Amino acid sequence: MKNRVVHFEIYVDDIERAKKFYTDVFGWEFVDWSGVTGTPYWGVMTAPMGSTEPGINGGLMQRQGATVVPDIAVVGYVCTVQVENIDETIKKVESAGGTMAMPKYALGDMAMQAYYKDTEGNIFGVHQVIKK
Repeated sequence: MKNRVVHFEIYVDDIERAKKFYTDVFGWEFVDWSGVTGTPYWGVMTAPMGSTEPGINGGLMQRQGATVVPDIAVVGYVCTVQVENIDETIKKVESAGGTMAMPKYALGDMAMQAYYKDTEGNIFGVHQVIKK
């Protein structure tokens, strides 16, 4: 075992709004796991179960506390999603109601990176490998 991250969770104020955002931007699917968890909980399927594609699936659940406050340091992990075309993804993010947290920039000649907030105020990254 390599101590890999195997699951992520996104905490939201409005579950339906967040599901729509992530479906519109990344095409993710959601499975109701509330019966298993005993509380409203949606499985986030970034790829079908059993897929050999790199990456992980996660969960979406109701935020348990105060909403994120603007202009404070991020407390928690920020997940980054690898995309084929960062410019097209940024357009989708903004069309779906996301807002820029950090504009697109180059990671040397390796990749392009940007950070956005979803409709719930959560920060996530988008990453496009530069093909040589």
